[in-house]
Amino acid sequence: MRRLLVVLVVTHLAMAPAPAYAADVAWDQWKTFAGVFDADGTRSDGSLTVAGSAALYRVDPSGTVTPFARGPGGYHDDPNTEAYLAVSPGGHVTAAGCSFVPDETFLLRVHAPLGVTRVTAAGEASGSFASVKGATALDGIAFDSTGDFDHRLLVSGQSSGKTVIFAIDCSGAVQVITRTAPALEGGLAVAPNTFGSFGGALIAPDELSGKIYAITKSGAVSIVAKPALAAGPDTGVESVGFVPPGFVGRGGAVYYADRLTPKNPHPGNDRLLRLTSAELVAAGVQDGDLLAATEGGAKMVAVRCASSCSVIPVVSKGTNAHGEGHIAFTVQAAPASPIPTVPSASPQPSVTVQRAEFAGSLGAPAAALVILLALIGLVGVWAIRRRRGR
Repeated sequence: MRRLLVVLVVTHLAMAPAPAYAADVAWDQWKTFAGVFDADGTRSDGSLTVAGSAALYRVDPSGTVTPFARGPGGYHDDPNTEAYLAVSPGGHVTAAGCSFVPDETFLLRVHAPLGVTRVTAAGEASGSFASVKGATALDGIAFDSTGDFDHRLLVSGQSSGKTVIFAIDCSGAVQVITRTAPALEGGLAVAPNTFGSFGGALIAPDELSGKIYAITKSGAVSIVAKPALAAGPDTGVESVGFVPPGFVGRGGAVYYADRLTPKNPHPGNDRLLRLTSAELVAAGVQDGDLLAATEGGAKMVAVRCASSCSVIPVVSKGTNAHGEGHIAFTVQAAPASPIPTVPSASPQPSVTVQRAEFAGSLGAPAAALVILLALIGLVGVWAIRRRRGR
């Protein structure tokens, strides 16, 4: 009978269907921002920095929007352009002996001289942080959060049909990683060390070919994946982002800018699109996965790499959305640790209480035996006193 039960259980497990992933998740057109083209974070207070036309905003996970860096010393550059941004996580650059300040925002400066503009956490634009040479246009920016690039700011630019990758340290010094990478554009991201053989590399999409590339600190380039998505100008894979630790377990949301682009096949809506962690989990997404979204229609897949890479559909139905910039995330804060109980200064328990606690610590059978022996002893004492009384 036992063997029969084992056979039945194993047969049932073998016949159980594999979990089905929902590939029909749809973006929520969450918030409107004039000229929106990028979002990044998360800042220390849990909010995102959102870029519109020559304007910055902060938005928290509840949807509260606050204008940011709007004063006389604020940010007002490059209206109606794609001056992508990156929010500093505060990494230390060993070679430079300094650290980036957490929550500062760095934006591509797409007018001459090409480079990067810094906005402090308080919202003051500090002017030119760094200038770059050898590129005719800039089109991507991301922080190295894992350390392979020494926690520097990575910027991509175009030059003679190739892509130049610049690495900028916290003092504004610029180093060229490569000048011969394939044509790239859009939201960049550095892979966590859990992302198979591509861990620590800069991950960059190419909307023209539909390929997703990995670029190492030595400038070597390899293909991560080529999802089965439409490719071409204003159509193909535009943006990438890695699902952060705790996103699945604690909850959160993912965001993507849908830029209004009149007279385009995908005209957009000037909205910040949003999906919840529950929706992504239903589609089979896990912490550490790479999310990649198209510019035309905002379709999205997840790429998971270990010994090899696989692609999971997430948003399969295209819309009129015109995706731009990064794929950004917010994660709910971890629950607070329980406060340890401080022993009170009450008097020590009496011997009787201690004996009772000792008996209780023996378990129910042993405690019953102790009580029974105590009763027998009391009966014996009573009997002896009665005989003496006679």
